[in-house]
Amino acid sequence: MNITEKILSKKAGHEVTPGEIIEIPVDLAMSHDGTSPPAIKTFEKVADKVWNPEKIAIIFDHNVPANTIGSAEFQKVCREFIKKQKISKNYIHGEGICHQVVPEMGLVEPGKVIVGADSHTCTYGAFGAFSTGMGATDLAMVWATGKTWFMVPQAIKMEVTGELNPYIAPKDIILNIIGEIGIAGATYKTAEFCGDIIENMGVEGRATMCNMAIEMGAKNGIMEPNKEVIDYICKRTSKKESELNIVKSDKDAVYEKEMHFDVTDMEPQIACPNDVDNVCDISKIEGTAIDQCLIGSCTNGRLSDLKDAYEILKDQKINDNIRLLILPASREIYKQAMNLGYIEAFIDAGAIICNPGCGPCLGGHMGVLSEGEVCISTTNRNFKGRMGDPKSSVYLSNSKVVAASAIEGVITNPKDLM
Repeated sequence: MNITEKILSKKAGHEVTPGEIIEIPVDLAMSHDGTSPPAIKTFEKVADKVWNPEKIAIIFDHNVPANTIGSAEFQKVCREFIKKQKISKNYIHGEGICHQVVPEMGLVEPGKVIVGADSHTCTYGAFGAFSTGMGATDLAMVWATGKTWFMVPQAIKMEVTGELNPYIAPKDIILNIIGEIGIAGATYKTAEFCGDIIENMGVEGRATMCNMAIEMGAKNGIMEPNKEVIDYICKRTSKKESELNIVKSDKDAVYEKEMHFDVTDMEPQIACPNDVDNVCDISKIEGTAIDQCLIGSCTNGRLSDLKDAYEILKDQKINDNIRLLILPASREIYKQAMNLGYIEAFIDAGAIICNPGCGPCLGGHMGVLSEGEVCISTTNRNFKGRMGDPKSSVYLSNSKVVAASAIEGVITNPKDLM
């Protein structure tokens, strides 16, 4: 059996098979300021008390601080619900983006089942958990019962091997995979990442890859935890390795399909407007004019991303025609970046530093685009109108590319500046 099948089998109490419908208990149910209010509205029609307030987490990240009367009202509804239901795992004061805060707070462990009213909940597969997104109505039922249903997914094994060039990042690997398989190529499948590149990849890079599993339609992305992941979880949960349920695929596990990706000669990958699978080598679009550069999001707002940007932006100035926005993914990362001198270097370069949150990624606030504007971003989606006006355009890349482009004023290969 593969990792996902083993996790679901344990929860179901029997050996499951792909295509089977199961109802299983949930270890954590997560929502944010955008999805909690509709979930609350539905929940209050069917129940008075949540099944277990200790297994619910609510995070404010989409519009923080509130940027409209509507978002302020949404957050008020959430605060009242949190107080009424005695939900202690609430992170509503700018702690950061949900998919960074949840693991930071020790709420993720391998072998757990985690659901969230956000499509990028698949991020936690980086820690060996089965995690997936769902709608607010489904989440409301989880709040009421502690259970949910799934169809056991088929799995695609994605082996990544080779040697990474210094200007390549995990973001390039996942963009390359999505470009190959397509935005619907893994619909309702498990994307199980493996290979020597994955085995040696750090926690943050793994989170980037699993975060974007949904962009190829996957039900979940997942990886076997390596030592760095295990050490991270033990530190955050105060547990010993022997107390964790570390799940690994059997050597004879069956997959619907197996794919191999060699990254040795890979160029930085760019997802061009207006689809995440519209991917090409950077050499094909170098020199494209841009108006805004963005480093942040639940995909690439982590410390390693800021470090990559710092190494390029240190002692440099951004182009006079460019806006560079930097949003650390969490307050903890913000503080670490300050202590390491990254934030000062970004400010000296001319960047705008925003508080942790989703910001302009979803066209919310702090940097939305006007008609005809072009942005290169470390975020995860570039659909038409995603970051503002429907006639604006978004390119997706790693943080090194964004930093280099901010200096040159056009899409630039960081290889030229490193």
